[in-house]
Amino acid sequence: MAQKPSIPKGTRDFSPVEMARRNYIFDTIRDVFRLYGYRQIETPAMENLSTLMGKYGEEGDKLLFKILNSGDYMRDVDMTMLQNGDLNRVAAQLCEKGLRYDLTVPFARYVVQHRNDITFPFKRFQIQPVWRADRPQKGRYREFYQCDADVVGSDSLINEIELLSMIDEVFRRLKVNIEIKLNNRKALAGIAEYIGAPEKIVDITVAIDKIDKIGLDAVKEELAERGLSAEAIDKLTPVLLIEGTTEERIEKLAQIIGGTESGRLGIEELKTVFEGVKKAGIDARITLDVSLARGLNYYTGTIIEVKALDVEIGSITGGGRYDNLTGIFGLKDVSGVGISFGADRIYDVLNTLDLYPKDTLAAVDVMFANMGENEAAVSMKMLRELRHAGIAAEIYPDSSKMQKQMKYADSLGVRYVAIVGETEAADGTLTLKNMATGDQQTVTPDQAIAIIKA
Repeated sequence: MAQKPSIPKGTRDFSPVEMARRNYIFDTIRDVFRLYGYRQIETPAMENLSTLMGKYGEEGDKLLFKILNSGDYMRDVDMTMLQNGDLNRVAAQLCEKGLRYDLTVPFARYVVQHRNDITFPFKRFQIQPVWRADRPQKGRYREFYQCDADVVGSDSLINEIELLSMIDEVFRRLKVNIEIKLNNRKALAGIAEYIGAPEKIVDITVAIDKIDKIGLDAVKEELAERGLSAEAIDKLTPVLLIEGTTEERIEKLAQIIGGTESGRLGIEELKTVFEGVKKAGIDARITLDVSLARGLNYYTGTIIEVKALDVEIGSITGGGRYDNLTGIFGLKDVSGVGISFGADRIYDVLNTLDLYPKDTLAAVDVMFANMGENEAAVSMKMLRELRHAGIAAEIYPDSSKMQKQMKYADSLGVRYVAIVGETEAADGTLTLKNMATGDQQTVTPDQAIAIIKA
């Protein structure tokens, strides 16, 4: 007996209905990207591991899917390392390439590689899948799509304000209520200096970024495990518990870390972004979250995370400022900032809240019934006229019973069924049936076009 086919955990098939819904999301995001002057690029699914490794922190490196070298991939492996259990170095000899973890690092590589062809500031967007060897769970997949917009070659905080406006516009169109959380990497560095542990900035940010998931007590335990003193943890705790309005939180944070150089710069940037957003008239709720770090080491300024308010799910959009990413590839002093929409989580949110427009699933506007060979030939000519007018239309391929053809049209959500029988074929007309109301009328193709478009 043949084995039942399956797909890897953390991946999914998508039916025509699901693809119609996903394309609604992609098209909405793509339209907003273009509205703000971003242009589309694409990069390969796989990158050299040297491009990817070391860009996402130690935990991120563990989640990279590595691709075995082709041919005799064991030929150059040092068997002594294998016997000694030095698996990381063995993996480096077995694999030279990996599936991309996100779209930001490949974009940085693209900018450096094509810098002579780019006009700065360069605004690009990308809608492609990424892969992470993560533990699959609700809202978290091993293969998922990201929809990124980045601008490089500009230090201006206007870029952050524009990106926040784009986030607001996308979710306004999708009718999803959101909260945008902001923080600043310089402010986090200021916190590390304030508690006397500037060298522990990575350990601190990795731990406190989990506070929403594991709670304050567990974060304090992890900080202790990472080598922070009890005194440093005690100084950090009230910082993480800052409350009040966004303005009040910023002022309280400024009082605590404003005496440090990094903290002062971070507070200034936060104030500029929040004031700019207010003047831009953004509708979404925007708050300061001092624990927000997003776990990515390349952020150097603003950090952004978006939560859906009406559905329990992880972040549905994130991003931030990165000043040194292209420097890793040899192009220094090119600052960038970007956002990434998690299309798969947004898809889950829209499914949960049933926020798709009614016409999202309609494959075609009109289906011509097949009444026989001669009638089908006449219908084909009329089909051409409708399609030239921009109306999606098809013909049922077999001259089956009318009940079967109608059932097919109904199952696809077809709005109209066109019937061309012997009389209609002779007159050059068609009988147009409205599938929602059941009403039908005999009209010319031009009249049918007007009715359908209306």
